[in-house]
Amino acid sequence: MQFHLNGFRPGDPSITPATVTEQTDGMPAEVDVLIVGSGPAGLTLAAQLSAFPDITTRLIEAKAGPMEKGQADGVSCRSMEMFEAFGFAHTVMREAYWVNETTFWKSDPDKTDTIVRTGRIQDVEDGLSEMPHVILNQARVHDMYLDVMRRSAHRLVPDYDRQLGRVDVAKDGTHPVTAIITHSPADAPPREETVRAKYLVGCDGARSTVRTTMGLELKGDSANKAWGVMDVLVVTDFPDIRQKTLIQAAGRGALLIIPREGGYMARIYVELETLGEGERARNRKITLEQLISAAQQIFHPYRFEVKDTIWWSVYEIGQRLTDRFDNAGDDPASPLPSVFIAGDACHTHSPKAGQGMNVSMGDSFNLGWKLAAVLQGRADPTLLRSYSTERAAVARQLITFDQEWTKILAAQSNETGDTPKFQEYFVEHGRYTAGVSVRYTPSALTGTPDYQHLATGFDIGMRLHSAPVIRLADAKPMHLGHTIRADGRWRLFLFADESHPAASDSHLAKLCDWLYTAPASPLLRHARANEDIDAVIDVRGIVQSDFRSLDLSEMPALLRPPKGRFGLIDSEKAFCPNFKNEADVFDMRGIDRQQGCMVIVRPDQYVAHVLPLTDSEALSAFFDGVLAEQAG
Repeated sequence: MQFHLNGFRPGDPSITPATVTEQTDGMPAEVDVLIVGSGPAGLTLAAQLSAFPDITTRLIEAKAGPMEKGQADGVSCRSMEMFEAFGFAHTVMREAYWVNETTFWKSDPDKTDTIVRTGRIQDVEDGLSEMPHVILNQARVHDMYLDVMRRSAHRLVPDYDRQLGRVDVAKDGTHPVTAIITHSPADAPPREETVRAKYLVGCDGARSTVRTTMGLELKGDSANKAWGVMDVLVVTDFPDIRQKTLIQAAGRGALLIIPREGGYMARIYVELETLGEGERARNRKITLEQLISAAQQIFHPYRFEVKDTIWWSVYEIGQRLTDRFDNAGDDPASPLPSVFIAGDACHTHSPKAGQGMNVSMGDSFNLGWKLAAVLQGRADPTLLRSYSTERAAVARQLITFDQEWTKILAAQSNETGDTPKFQEYFVEHGRYTAGVSVRYTPSALTGTPDYQHLATGFDIGMRLHSAPVIRLADAKPMHLGHTIRADGRWRLFLFADESHPAASDSHLAKLCDWLYTAPASPLLRHARANEDIDAVIDVRGIVQSDFRSLDLSEMPALLRPPKGRFGLIDSEKAFCPNFKNEADVFDMRGIDRQQGCMVIVRPDQYVAHVLPLTDSEALSAFFDGVLAEQAG
């Protein structure tokens, strides 16, 4: 973390100096972005946009205040990588339950009223991510996003007690979206507010008002299976109560244990009876006592005594998806989108695979940097079409996975003994549940794999798989991916060729010099005259030598640039392999040692392209296709 660039700053460096007028209780007449709903999708988007002092963002929520308990709890490895970009991954790791193992139980074939353990596997494969798969109350995740927002220059907080009523979208104008909002404070009569916005984003759940106003609907399988869920404090002699566990008891149903943070609480998912045609779970009027009784039958012969219930609910399984995630048409000539939906507003599914909150946050993390780039004039508004294209494809994969998962679970729920098929499926799809299998297809934002062989471990279109490095200037061991912040900037990682970085034949040195001085350099073309050279594209260099064999002064000037009003030198842009721990990033990620390469990374941490160090023309062409040239 860097600070003091423009002068000494006392106090907590994570608190950005306030640069805008303090947020008032009343809604402004106009905003850049209006977000509806303060769930994980809405808060991810708000936290990201709050990083930009020149973008006016407001977030409305119908509830009276922030969430306190219940709902989603699974945080994938990929979401943890994203949390690192927001700066609170380590807080989550400290508080959360870590999912290290998953166990499987079935009815004993010789004694069907008794359950036995049939399998045990590692939850996340080695080397998949530097981050763990964890369990943490969704409300605590919300708290951490809210903290990011409060520490931003905007001091952004949600506007509670506000229900979206109507949305009107004009064909033109600077603020084409008009939102009619009902404010219902506890201490005053309801009143109507009108807000005009450049963009509106509906993160308002499965019953989304925004989706309805767009004329879209969730389509898919009808719900025909009900499950109960409860967060409980229990006394039990079941040996795997602190392991993620699936129990399938023949004739009694299935049950999933998700241990919770704190060492004592557990979330229990309990399979209930099949619903009739058109029947809703709420019509069954299922009670908490019935859920506990069903769980006790499945746990038999083990004791399961509930001492306290923190939260419980009954839900239905149904996989549904909207046709698109914005209000633009499929025709490229149609008007550009101004209204978007994210999270449950555009895809719903069962919660047992733990993907709902994670995919929802991925939706808005994809959208946030694109909105910021357009609003700041750094990218053409056509960039916004890519949101629906990219994330609808991810949602379709989620629906397919959930359907298969649910089908296998149901098919084997009444069998006894070992069920290798289920365990094999779990292992096979481990990368999916970890959130690292998303791959964006070639587009203006994602290159073709012509030079993938130069960096086989940085798959184009997939998230950047971080690796350990040593920072040259101060010998600090760290992860390369942790240099990425949720600040809307692109990253350009330059992996050095075999020549010494100060040598005349160094491809790294030649490229850095070109990037630093040439008029065609994307760093200069896409930044404004008064901005630091890394304002839009942040360049980092990784050399092959041990840090003790190099001096920072030998590195190209681009990797130690003057910045800020004092022209202070940024000495944190050059890295070496971590030979001390035998973690050579070049070997780990398949970097061509002779040629080196450049790896372009999008603001949402996905690899956009891999190119030779010698192909500055291709580098310029890529960024010209994404970013707008800036005057001056």
